[in-house]
Amino acid sequence: MSTPSAPPVAGAWSHPPTVADRIAEGRLARRRVARSTLSRLTATDRDPLGILNRQNATRLQELIPLRTERMSASPFAFYRGTAAIQAADLAADPHTGILVPSCGDAHIANFGFYASPQRTLVFDLNDFDEAAWAPWEWDVKRLVTSIVIGGQATSRDEQVVTDAALAAVRTYARAMAAYAKTSPMTRYFEHFDAGAAVASADRATRAVVDEAIRDAHKRTARRAMKRLTETGPDGRLTFVELPPTMMHVDAGTHGRLHENLRLYRETVNIDIRMLLTHYTVSDIAMRVIGVGSVGTRCTLIVLQDGDGDALLLQGKEAGQSVLVEYGGIAQPEAFTEHVAEFGEGGRVVAMQRILQAVSDPFLGHLRAYGGDFYVRQFHDMKGGIEAEELEDRPFRAYAEACAATLARAHAQSPNAAVIAGYIGNGRVIGESLLEWAYAYAALSKQDHDAFVAASA
Repeated sequence: MSTPSAPPVAGAWSHPPTVADRIAEGRLARRRVARSTLSRLTATDRDPLGILNRQNATRLQELIPLRTERMSASPFAFYRGTAAIQAADLAADPHTGILVPSCGDAHIANFGFYASPQRTLVFDLNDFDEAAWAPWEWDVKRLVTSIVIGGQATSRDEQVVTDAALAAVRTYARAMAAYAKTSPMTRYFEHFDAGAAVASADRATRAVVDEAIRDAHKRTARRAMKRLTETGPDGRLTFVELPPTMMHVDAGTHGRLHENLRLYRETVNIDIRMLLTHYTVSDIAMRVIGVGSVGTRCTLIVLQDGDGDALLLQGKEAGQSVLVEYGGIAQPEAFTEHVAEFGEGGRVVAMQRILQAVSDPFLGHLRAYGGDFYVRQFHDMKGGIEAEELEDRPFRAYAEACAATLARAHAQSPNAAVIAGYIGNGRVIGESLLEWAYAYAALSKQDHDAFVAASA
């Protein structure tokens, strides 16, 4: 009787690194890039307005004045639209080189509520237009700087702003340390249930979150349909124009709609393809959204069944991530191949699915009109918290919630334990990132002043 041969995989197998190994790797990384050096803001050879002009050159020119108007409104509004400028500035600074799937635009206004496929309300990151791989601290720096700018915008006491910013960094540090000790499967299934978060909060914070949850529950496709569409004599739903933020598309775009929806359907799961067969296309319109996104092509599509029930989808143009274009971060080979095959819309969808705990089942993508697009549901119980309107205690609680959420997203990376080892207890890294954030908030304010002056 012959002896069974070893399985083919046995000869190539080696023991994966343990959590202890990865934490030790993170501690060793401090020798290469000391934690204190992350406070250094280089800020030389900058051309912030040139970067914005370069972006504007690729956008719908008739909407550039609206983008300028929205970005001029306040230093925080300006900061929301300048992820590209910050990526270029970050590229000039020392960084850890410890890469994770990154949001690329993780400011406090890009977190919020939305409905899970199970129809529960969750809290998570909600903007992935700039998502790519980048050093973990780039997202954290953008978040902490937004806390500083958002706090200063409402003339809060400086100690309140400092405490909120430091609390966010320490929350991120504690969360990463905790995630490093859990299994990848546990991290994958972790999510932040909106209702559970309310139970453990103080009274002032509970009141804020309760109100935001109530508002999110109202923001449904049915409500949006009533506000944005009208029913014709033949029963067809069409969008109500409200120039310049809602306009019907040209005949060529309208003529391509059915083919583009076919391309989109090929990128969603089979259950969603089946669901979409219940609906027929009714109308499409251009819709202006956001601050920094103004000028990119964004459409709303309404579909309806025979009884007038409607489904609203949003198509949004996707360009190259600022982390790549302006941050200059070399991407993993698999990521680059994915973008080459599926376009920048495919990138946004892929990164959203990685970074969010649960994602919109209608997420899909396509290439059309000479560009890349991604598609999602419109107003599926989406809501947020206006951080600038919060009292001091809820403001800090919200900053910590955003930081914990960001940590959960970054913890999907195999480098989670490396980050935890590098950070340590969070004291040194907290002081470093706080110093950087205050310096960058001042620099962004100068950029805003120059932008307003140049636009006058």
